[in-house]
Amino acid sequence: MAGDWELEAVSSVAEALDRADTASPDVAVVRGPLPDGEIGDLIEDLRRLSAATLTIVADVEAVSDAVRYLRLGAHDAIAPDGDLKAAVESAVELRRGLREAESREERWRKHLIGASRAIERTVEIIRLVGERRSTVLITGETGTGKEVVARAIHLASPRGQLPMISVNCNALPETLLEAELFGHVKGAFTGAVQHRIGRFEQAHGSTLFLDEIGDLPLDMQTKLLRVLQEREFQRVGSSETLRVDVRLIAATNADLREKVKQGKFREDLYYRLNVVPIATPPLRERPEDIPLLAQHFVEKICRMEGIPAPRLTPEALARLRSYSWPGNVRQLENAIEMAVAMSGGRPLLHPSDFNLPSEALRPAHASAAIAGRAIPIPDSGLNFDETIGNIERQILVEALRRANGNKTAAADLLGLKRTTLAAKLKSLEAGA
Repeated sequence: MAGDWELEAVSSVAEALDRADTASPDVAVVRGPLPDGEIGDLIEDLRRLSAATLTIVADVEAVSDAVRYLRLGAHDAIAPDGDLKAAVESAVELRRGLREAESREERWRKHLIGASRAIERTVEIIRLVGERRSTVLITGETGTGKEVVARAIHLASPRGQLPMISVNCNALPETLLEAELFGHVKGAFTGAVQHRIGRFEQAHGSTLFLDEIGDLPLDMQTKLLRVLQEREFQRVGSSETLRVDVRLIAATNADLREKVKQGKFREDLYYRLNVVPIATPPLRERPEDIPLLAQHFVEKICRMEGIPAPRLTPEALARLRSYSWPGNVRQLENAIEMAVAMSGGRPLLHPSDFNLPSEALRPAHASAAIAGRAIPIPDSGLNFDETIGNIERQILVEALRRANGNKTAAADLLGLKRTTLAAKLKSLEAGA
């Protein structure tokens, strides 16, 4: 042992590769010359067998050799007079940090169910900003999972070791909201019979999630802005200034920019909140996630009830995919819970187990609408290229409409590069 490292020496390339394959060490130190191989080959083989292992090559005399080893995948190359101990310490610390990050990702990634482009974009944003203290504004329709995203952001940070504190801004009257957020002292107002710690104090060192931030009264908006700017506040009825370290995540289903125009939301607060924006798309725009979500909810509900989990038939999944889900993910979960309860313990869930209004059963987006509609072929035949061109035009026009004319957003909706979308539009315009 050296410090809190466990050291193991090997005397051959074969032995080194065997240990890397079975033990996956955090750091491998290679010192040449090797009795049965080349250093460059060993670096590549170590990467293949144990991608997480950081390889350090010691006693490298030539700069050209050091550059070659680094290009082959070595983490570091140390000259004969270099500080090998410091290099190993640094590599060990890096591996610890990477393991902690990987462990955190396992905790938060499992909450974001789906494989759509929208979910993957959200996952990537969380990877980038999770460990920061940047304020995040989550927008989206009711039931799209804004709190789930907020919790994932919290768990992706070192603050995830503490509980996330949540406040619904429209659940309390304005007279009580200030005391809820900042706390109060005894006698501050009628009914304040004892000292109370507010949500900001409770969230010190952690994350505060403010849901429905668009409903925050203007007076409270001013006070919230001060906390965000100064990182300090006063309890109601007290002159003592308290400083807090809180990461703020806010969510709303309202258009805050429109509220700013109407004078109902402070513009300076909007920009303070909208540092990292995340939009949660409605479920109708990501139907490919419905089977994964449905199975997740079946297993979750049955696990809570202590009963075997039934499977959804292909016909049931097709019915769920064809529904527009105005209540989004929350409505889907409720529908699954009802189906499980009413199925009587049968091993399969059928379309008839889901009580969905038939008038709302329709294709979820433009491409599904076209794919689900039969195209008549007249006896005289049709022009295939022209027909396909018309279908493509409908898809592109619908994507642009949904994206409010933003070509980058429209390209994302269709899984295309922006340049590809632009070329298709140009081609259609030329043929119009």
